[in-house]
Amino acid sequence: MWGAISGPHTAIDLPAFDGKVAFITGASSGIGAALAREFARQGAAVALTARRTDRLEQLAVELMREGRRALALTADVTRDGDLESAAKTTRDALGAIDVVVANAGFGVVGPVDRLTLDDYRRQFETNVFGVLRTLYATREDLERSRGRFVVIGSVSGHLAMPNTSAYAMSKFAVRAFAESLGYELRSRRISVTLVSPGYVESELHRVDNRGVLHPDAPDAVPAWLRMDGARAARQIVAAVARRRSEVVITGHGKAAVFLQRHAPWLIALGVRRFAVKGRSEPKGAV
Repeated sequence: MWGAISGPHTAIDLPAFDGKVAFITGASSGIGAALAREFARQGAAVALTARRTDRLEQLAVELMREGRRALALTADVTRDGDLESAAKTTRDALGAIDVVVANAGFGVVGPVDRLTLDDYRRQFETNVFGVLRTLYATREDLERSRGRFVVIGSVSGHLAMPNTSAYAMSKFAVRAFAESLGYELRSRRISVTLVSPGYVESELHRVDNRGVLHPDAPDAVPAWLRMDGARAARQIVAAVARRRSEVVITGHGKAAVFLQRHAPWLIALGVRRFAVKGRSEPKGAV
């Protein structure tokens, strides 16, 4: 995580991303906001993009008070042109982009007989095409800087539970994209890191199938099972610094991915035996 510059009499440790510029989508909350703080702590200037401008501005002010360079940019990953405009503003204000984090996403859940084609389209527009738009808007920057492209996937991209078909489909697609892209960009010295988190502190479970946040809705995942966002961000940034192809976050996430790869029958048995229901929309969502 740390690079050293040494001379005859001194050794100076520099943060891993000192002088770099990180461009992060979905930076207004959860993993995105935690990553912004960690990249800034590691010396990077950060461009924060999301739809909720007020939250972005608050985070930017927080980082600037700590002596970091930060930029708040309103952008919707489902709208053509938003990310190109945000990337241009980032270049003009902060310099060339070195790290791109495609983090924006949410989860459409529910049994297939209650979901519509529009539900699936809405899910893919954000979670899959949003990642593509992020890459297309910043690809030239990464080629010039031999940078790093980070895709925030999910453990649900490795195994699917009942009532999560739309979300799991999108994350399986993102995992396939990251694997294929890693091979394609290797010759250009661009690394691709797929991040597959388990349960991490975020607002994901308080967002309904239309992407609307229900701030007062309880999180169905018990607190003891959720990893703190700052801890998850440290692990993710360390993996990005090492240019790892994939990192699975949380102990239960690692266990689930391991079992799915080596003993999928055990996962299936557990789902049937314990009648696992999977996720549901936040209470109060229509």
